[in-house]
Parts: sequence; structure tokens; C-alpha cells
Amino acid sequence: MIKIDKRRKYMVVLDTETCPMTKTDSVDPHNMLAYDIGWSIIDKTGKVYISRSYMVGETFGCPNLMASAYYADKIPNYINDLIAGTRTIEHLNKIKGQLVSDMTAYNCTEVYAHNAYFDYTSLNNTMEYFSIGRYFFPYAINGKRIEVCDTLKMARDTILKMPTYKAFCEQYNLYTAKGYLSATAENLYRFITNNPYFIESHTALEDVTIEKEILAYCYKMHKKMRKNLFAKKA
Repeated sequence: MIKIDKRRKYMVVLDTETCPMTKTDSVDPHNMLAYDIGWSIIDKTGKVYISRSYMVGETFGCPNLMASAYYADKIPNYINDLIAGTRTIEHLNKIKGQLVSDMTAYNCTEVYAHNAYFDYTSLNNTMEYFSIGRYFFPYAINGKRIEVCDTLKMARDTILKMPTYKAFCEQYNLYTAKGYLSATAENLYRFITNNPYFIESHTALEDVTIEKEILAYCYKMHKKMRKNLFAKKA
């Protein structure tokens, strides 16, 4: 039996790993299918209450799709984990059902991801590609509309404005191709932990563990920041 503290606000942090529907040099979320989905239910401090990790059966079970997967070199590791029982493979609709169940149990109405538009779009693409439905995330939980939130937006309004972050990026040459301060989850986590040599796993649940720390760090700053992926309707 899950014991919920009704005074506490719970939220979902979610990440995906993807492969392209059609092979291309560009990384377009409208061309992506999710094959690895992970999430944790947390509070604003980053405390984890429950975590889930799933391989998407429809995608992962299609060798032609997985041949072009980003981080395809990790496929043998996934297979070994599935054999060992440390990962689970499931149909996407059942994965969605588990997410809805977890969100309902914890009364979560906010889902966070880093560069959330990518995850939101690729999950919807996967639903449509396999003729499961149109949207992965539910419209509402316990009668309240959910919000998809972006830790990238939050970080840009908080961490990227810190002189210490600018100095950190200068010291370790953490810039985009266009010369802007990097805002990748990997580099933000490097700054938060003062570990400039940290390497992101690029498996879904493992990446959730660093994205939740970015979220908690942003909230700890108590600054005004954007977070909603889509503008709220009046």
C-alpha cells in the first residue's frame, strides 16, 4: 500500500532513448521512435519514491529500426539485462498504463523531461507509428489537467545565468557549436556535482537520475523560471 503525504507535491521525471523511423543525418523528434522509457516519481528535493524502466516491445523487437538507433552499441547490454531480469520489455500501451497508474497514485500532474519537446514528440510518434493511439501522456490525472515541463527551460533561466556556471563552461570548454553555453543534461550535471569528467549513460532511467538532480537544483535556487513546455490556456 502506497502511503501518500497529501501535503507534498509529487512529480514525474521521464527520459527516453530513440531510434529514427527513417535514417537521416538530422535529429528530428518527429522522426523518432522510443525504444527505452524510464521515469521516477520524485518531490522537489529530488527524493525518489518509485522508479520504472521499460524497453518498448514494438520498437526494440524490430531489428530494422534498432539498427539505426542512437547508442545502438548499448543493445547487447540491454539484451543481457533482459535475460538477467534487471530490465523489463513491455508493449507501449501497457507502459503508458503503468505511468498513468503511478501518476494517479501519487496525484502527479506535472511530467518533467530535459528538452521535453523531444521526448513528448517521440513518444507520440511511437504511439501513432504502431497504431496504438495519438498521445502517450494522459490529458488529466484525478480530474486535473497535466502539464509537460522542461528542465532545459528551467536551467536556462537559473543555472545558465550563474557566473560560476559561465566560468565552469569556460574552464572546460563546454559550448555549443554556435558558441553558446552548453545546457545539456550531462554538462549541467557536471557543474552541479563539480565533476567535469562525468559521462552520461544515455539509457533512460539512468539519465532520469541526473535530470532529477537538475530539477531539484533549479527549484533550490528559488528563482523565477519558465518550465511549461506549452503555454497554459486561459
